[in-house]
Amino acid sequence: MSINLVLIGGGHAHAIALGLWGENPLPGVNLTLVSDVENTPYSGMLPGYVAGFYTYEETHINLSSLAKEAGVKLIIDRAIALDLEQNQVICCHHPPINFDYLSLDIGSTPETISVPGAKEYAIPAKPVPVFLEGWSKVLQQQKESPDKDIAIAIVGGGAGGVELALNMYSRLSQESGVRRGKITISLIHRGEKLLSGHNNWVSNRLEKILLEKGIKLYLQTTVTEVYDDRVLCQSSYSSTSITIPCNYTFWVTQATSPYWIKASGIGTNEQGFILVEDTLQSQTHPHIFAAGDIATNPNYPRPKAGVFAVRQGKPLFQNWRSLILGQPLQPYIPQEKYLALIGTGDRSAIASRGKWGLQSPLLWYLKDYIDRKFMASTQK
Repeated sequence: MSINLVLIGGGHAHAIALGLWGENPLPGVNLTLVSDVENTPYSGMLPGYVAGFYTYEETHINLSSLAKEAGVKLIIDRAIALDLEQNQVICCHHPPINFDYLSLDIGSTPETISVPGAKEYAIPAKPVPVFLEGWSKVLQQQKESPDKDIAIAIVGGGAGGVELALNMYSRLSQESGVRRGKITISLIHRGEKLLSGHNNWVSNRLEKILLEKGIKLYLQTTVTEVYDDRVLCQSSYSSTSITIPCNYTFWVTQATSPYWIKASGIGTNEQGFILVEDTLQSQTHPHIFAAGDIATNPNYPRPKAGVFAVRQGKPLFQNWRSLILGQPLQPYIPQEKYLALIGTGDRSAIASRGKWGLQSPLLWYLKDYIDRKFMASTQK
């Protein structure tokens, strides 16, 4: 009797695990991958894609090719629910998919529901295909209407929002000699400093770079309402509301999970992320694994960063096999400190690790090398 292992999502951990599975599959195990996209984005290279440094193909993993190499059935559909009594994945268009073991690596989405108008008018940074569709509209306007002003508001001053602002500026200013309309980018952050999870040198250095490029910075400022042509904000410095005109609003705030995860009955935290053991198994349903942004290990709280998802790939693959074979599972302990490389949009990068920080063009080439090496590992 065959065993069904079903994967939902083509995130970084799953991409690596699939490559390893193709090299060493288990006889009698049917592996199925469910993804709502055929080409899954690699987050490490997306800012460079926004800046125009990379092509679409260079920054996306072709799941069809990866699945074919691994001997995996690929279903292009969106999962919308889990039936944990029948052990089934419910999709939009495909009949329910039975599983004996399940693994989820579907990423996260920015939280926008609490802000009026954000759901209707803001472009979320995730899911990435939605973001890229919004970004393509900006580039199309730049090309077709060079006389028209472009005003962009970016909500969120973490690494994602800052990197997005710098790379958008880089791309839009490449044709500044041809353009006659103005380009305005505003970065809105409710915290006292940018990149609160990084050291002060990194935060201060990026703030200086943003201001040098003419990007407007609003710290300790909370967005209270979003319209199609402006955002309303409240600053901690003043009781007067602030109006920021914009054609486009990009939302890069704290992440949350898709609503159906918590609704399934699987154990989650307050944000809806699946609570996992050190083995990457669900705390409440040990036949289910979770990795990447969708998973949270309360024993080792870590930021939602791609570096952790990439490193989960191999232990995830090994624990799939161990659970199916009835062997002991091994713990995955994420590193406490990690090297973050933050691109500044001009083929330079800032390295951040603990209390240490450094900026250099050489770091961008290091980041480029690491990112290309990862992409090559998914295209064997």
